[in-house]
Amino acid sequence: MTPIDKRARDAAAPIDWDDASQGDADNEAAFKPLTREEAQALRARNPAISPWRVVAVQAAAGLVCAALWWLFTQGSGGWWSALYGAIAVVVPNALMAWGMTRRPVADAGAALLSMMFWESIKIFLVIAILVAVVKTASDLDWLALLLTMIVCLKINWLALLTRGRFKKISDGN
Repeated sequence: MTPIDKRARDAAAPIDWDDASQGDADNEAAFKPLTREEAQALRARNPAISPWRVVAVQAAAGLVCAALWWLFTQGSGGWWSALYGAIAVVVPNALMAWGMTRRPVADAGAALLSMMFWESIKIFLVIAILVAVVKTASDLDWLALLLTMIVCLKINWLALLTRGRFKKISDGN
């Protein structure tokens, strides 16, 4: 039998979708809960990212962008636009971080609902800030505003990429 014939025969065979009857090779259940020690070791290997640290790094990146814009444009009004871009990202993220960390939630459904609520507040606040900036700023530099917003937003990805890559100095490693 040729390999093409074997593939055709295997494709025509019925597929067993019964996941309940499948387990590990030793006939154990497919899911095994962690012990307390295993859960603690997993948490130690994958530390949580502080939202306040991410917000602080976003604010620092926004200030650096505004300073660079001021430096390269010889103090023209574009650095204010860069600062507005940083504000449009940092203030809503700080509000969401405050809302999500102010009190713990008991179950997953409440946590999801809380996250959706604060995310919608964050979106509306970003829109309100941008509308206010457009209405009040006379010499708005859109390039400075948008580039600074992009840099500040990419800090979230940087935090995820560097998660667990740097050990704390107090670990002794």
